[in-house]
Amino acid sequence: MAIRYDAGEVITAMVTPFDKNREIDYNKAEELTKYLISHGSDAVLVAGTTGEGPTLTHEEEIELLSTVKRANANKAKVIMNAGSNCTMTACRTAKLAQKEDVDAILSVVPYYNKPNQKGMIEHFSAIARSTDLPVIIYNIPSRTGVNMLPETVAKLAKEFDNIVGIKQSCADMDAVTEMKLLCPEDFSIYSGDDSLTLPMMSLGARGVVSVASHIFGAEIKSMIRNYKTGEFLAALNMHKKLYPAFRKFFMAPNPVPVKAALAHRGLIEDYVRRPLVELTGEEKSELFKVLDSVATD
Repeated sequence: MAIRYDAGEVITAMVTPFDKNREIDYNKAEELTKYLISHGSDAVLVAGTTGEGPTLTHEEEIELLSTVKRANANKAKVIMNAGSNCTMTACRTAKLAQKEDVDAILSVVPYYNKPNQKGMIEHFSAIARSTDLPVIIYNIPSRTGVNMLPETVAKLAKEFDNIVGIKQSCADMDAVTEMKLLCPEDFSIYSGDDSLTLPMMSLGARGVVSVASHIFGAEIKSMIRNYKTGEFLAALNMHKKLYPAFRKFFMAPNPVPVKAALAHRGLIEDYVRRPLVELTGEEKSELFKVLDSVATD
C-alpha cells in the first residue's frame, strides 16, 4: 500500500548527550547517531521530548541538527521537533526546519493552553500551510492535557497532503481503529509508546516512534518485520521479551532511564538537564538488572 511519506518503521526519538557540565556533547551526539542507524533506526527525531528539547536553546538545536545530519550522511531520515503551544512559534520553527533541509517535522498538540478541536484544526492548518515539509502530528494527552480526536485527525489528513501521519501516545485502541476508518489509506499511524507498538500494528499502524530503540533497536525492528511478514508468533514472543524493558524505561520521567541505560552501555554520559534529575544508585541497579536480563534472555 502506498503511503504519503516513508519515515520508515522505527523512528528513534534521540536523546541529547550532555557532558558533566550539562552542555551538549556533540561528539557523543555524532557517535550515537551512527550507532542508532546501524542498530535498526530508519529515522531519528532531533530535539523532541526525549531529546530534552524544552531545555535546549535555539542555537543548540541548530548545532545539534547539523551534527546529526553530518553523522547521518543520508543513511536515514532526520526529523526535527517543531512543536509549540504558540501557533506562530510552531510555524516559524517549521519554516526554519525547511530551511535546514530536514526530511520532516513532528509537531505536538498544543500543551498547557488546552485548545478545543477547532483550535487544534486551526493550529495544524497554519503549520501545514507554513511549510512544504511532511508534518507528523504528535498526540500525547498525558503531557498536553487535551486529546486530539480521530475525526479531527481525519479532517486535517484529508485537507492537507503534507500532514502525513500521527504519533499516537495514548493507549486507546478504539481511537486507532477510528483513525484507520476515517483517515485516507496513505496516512500513517505510529505508536508513541514502545509497549503499544504491536497492539497498534494489529490495527494497521506503520511502526513506532521509539525510546527503547536506543538499546533494543534491532529487536524492535525484527518484531515489526516479523509481524508484517506474517510471523505473528515470533513478533509476539519478541514483544513479550522486550515488555519488561519497555516498562522500566518509564520508571522515571523520560529520558532519565534510557540515558542511564546508554551510559551503562558506554555510549554516552549519564546527565540530564534540570528540572530532570538522574536516577539514584538503587534505581540504576533495578533498571540494569531488568535490561541485562532482557538482553541475555
